[in-house]
Amino acid sequence: MVAIAAITSVCAWGQMRPVVEDNTIGEERESKESIRDRMIGEVEDSGAIEVKMPDLAVVDSMFGVTPKQQNISSSEQDNNNQSGQENISLLGKVENWYSENMNYGSITVLMTIESSFIPFPSEVVIPPAAYVCGNEGSSLHVSDKYAMNVLLVVLFGTIGAILGAIINYLLALWLGRPIIYAFSDSKIGRVLLLSSEKIRKAEDYFNDHGKVSTFIGRLIPGIRQLISIPAGLARMPFGWFLLYTFLGAFLWNSVLALLGYIAHGQMDMIHQYSDELSIVILALLGAVVVYFVVRTILRKRKSRC
Repeated sequence: MVAIAAITSVCAWGQMRPVVEDNTIGEERESKESIRDRMIGEVEDSGAIEVKMPDLAVVDSMFGVTPKQQNISSSEQDNNNQSGQENISLLGKVENWYSENMNYGSITVLMTIESSFIPFPSEVVIPPAAYVCGNEGSSLHVSDKYAMNVLLVVLFGTIGAILGAIINYLLALWLGRPIIYAFSDSKIGRVLLLSSEKIRKAEDYFNDHGKVSTFIGRLIPGIRQLISIPAGLARMPFGWFLLYTFLGAFLWNSVLALLGYIAHGQMDMIHQYSDELSIVILALLGAVVVYFVVRTILRKRKSRC
């Protein structure tokens, strides 16, 4: 405090030069920092007083000097943010996208699409949502209890699955078997990855197992999305249809959410090997694309023969 009093007295007697507000680089005028440093040096030399850090902080406030670590321009901050985003791996970018864009409404809509006749995998909805719902910056983070957020993901995913199943059920109930089979073999049906063979397979499964097939069928790939169609064709009681569909969809979504939950527990390791995992994901996606392309070509050749 002695140092502060000394500097204050010096300033009061007019021994300090005017503080220049314009601190442009290249100008010859003395800056606030240099005036501050010069005055501290004069005080220390004259009285053998050491200006310590607490005193220096007060002196900085007197001279209007901002600490360098806090004096960062907005352009520098933008550059730092951009460089940080460029260094994020593909997996990190996907995680950020889910955190910023996924919400419980979008989960319901996407799972409605997945459960209808439109091909859309639930594996790209529920596991990532369960993974990011524990992040505080995510729109899915509505509770401090991570398990509660995961349960909400499962519930809203199940609601969407029920809505999509109802669409298939009502279409089959109103349109009937001839129109359903004709549509599945049409060009639009082919685009939607439908075929009369798939519909017949789902219908045979329903006839063999009865009402419970709407529960078991939700757990079988290739049958899960289409099992509602034979239920509608057979005019299955709507109440039983909703019950079995709810149970099957809830169980399936719980399994998918468990995968995201387990992955969230290994978040540190996933972030550590995010670059390697990104390469693996790209390789798997490429393999899936090649598989579908080759399968399509082989089917066309088989149909020509």
